[in-house]
Amino acid sequence: MGVSSSNTLRQRRRAFLGATSGHLIEWYDYGVYGFLALYIGKAFFVSDDPTSSLLASFAAFALSFFIRPLGGLFFGPLADKIGRRKTLVTVLVLMAGSTFLLGLLPTYASIGIAAPVILVLVRCVQGFSAGGEIGTITSFISEYAGPGRRGFATCWLMVTAVLGLVLGGVVANGMTWLLGAELMQDWGWRIPFLVAGPLGFISLYIRLKLEDSPEFVALVEAGETSKAPLREVWQWKRAIALVFFIITLHSSIFYLVLTFASTYMSNTLKFDSGTTLLYVFVASLSAALVMPFGGAFTDRYGRKPFLMVIGVLATLAMYWFFKVAPMATPATLFWPLMAVAILFGLYASSTYALMSELLPTRIRSTGIAVAYNIPVAAFGGSAPLISTWLIKVTGDISAPWYFYVGTGVASLIALLLLRKEDFVACRQAAPQPEHSAASLLANPQL
Repeated sequence: MGVSSSNTLRQRRRAFLGATSGHLIEWYDYGVYGFLALYIGKAFFVSDDPTSSLLASFAAFALSFFIRPLGGLFFGPLADKIGRRKTLVTVLVLMAGSTFLLGLLPTYASIGIAAPVILVLVRCVQGFSAGGEIGTITSFISEYAGPGRRGFATCWLMVTAVLGLVLGGVVANGMTWLLGAELMQDWGWRIPFLVAGPLGFISLYIRLKLEDSPEFVALVEAGETSKAPLREVWQWKRAIALVFFIITLHSSIFYLVLTFASTYMSNTLKFDSGTTLLYVFVASLSAALVMPFGGAFTDRYGRKPFLMVIGVLATLAMYWFFKVAPMATPATLFWPLMAVAILFGLYASSTYALMSELLPTRIRSTGIAVAYNIPVAAFGGSAPLISTWLIKVTGDISAPWYFYVGTGVASLIALLLLRKEDFVACRQAAPQPEHSAASLLANPQL
């Protein structure tokens, strides 16, 4: 019994390391791109208007998110049919490879209009692979979690995402500090993307040694894997709709803190680069710090009441952040930013667990891929673009609050409609043959 427990613990640790290491690559890429958007805009989208170049760069950033649902539709069913591990290996190769390739691309000055076209194509590959990553990795980690520990286990995916973005920011801004703006514009912007190559090889080595999740193995042994998960998933329309709208706030506030806030403070509020960088890093790390506490709390006391309270506070905090911005100084904006960041960390701590508990094991990857990627594309990846556009057309730098508060209201309505019965899916999810890993099945809870 001791040996079995030891093996199980070792498998969980290996699964956690393999999953999170690859996840880090995905978010490292988004962090680098967000922090280098200004340089990329000038290199690939030549315009006399700097704002137009920045908008074009953010549009390419957003486009990769609109491709994510297609990646989810391809890789989600694949993970439910052939397994989580094989799918995670495939998406990692695409993800790390395309990020590395981005660092080698010729610019507009070298090949003209073909440069932004190629950039967009590479971003599409990145988005396609990322769309397959989230449903698969959330299913993988939640299915490895012990009873009543899904919130704590899956929150580390969010911690990894934040740390990946911070790492991207550290590398991008560190290169800017070392080389200066001129050399960064010439060639320095490439280096942070090229770093993804060796990081990807290390993560791939780890993922190749993983075993599939216990719940999926139990399905295979019982012969109950879904033959057509993309068709079967629509039997869970209510769960899909709930996940979609609950993730709306998760998506917008994530990209407010970790992507748009940096550009907003430097380009719109004209804060110096040192202050902006410090604020974003402090906010990001604060969000990551509270996530394990939020995940553990909801494991013990339930998800809905916690997410309702945090959702209301997060919506108010986003309104506060933008309403004080027109007259803000670095000193007066710090606390609204910190409020948004900490509430983002608490809200995002339990959304992945909630998704996994609303969908059965046999179509979990497909369901999450469908329900998660669309709101992330519409309200997350496009948040910087929509925010910049709102400021440009209204002339009001506080105008983005309309968008962010709207996403908060949508999620709160979905949480209000969430019922205890919606969690029955998990209890019906996996077969429990005598030799299965049913003891690892986490108990869903409201």
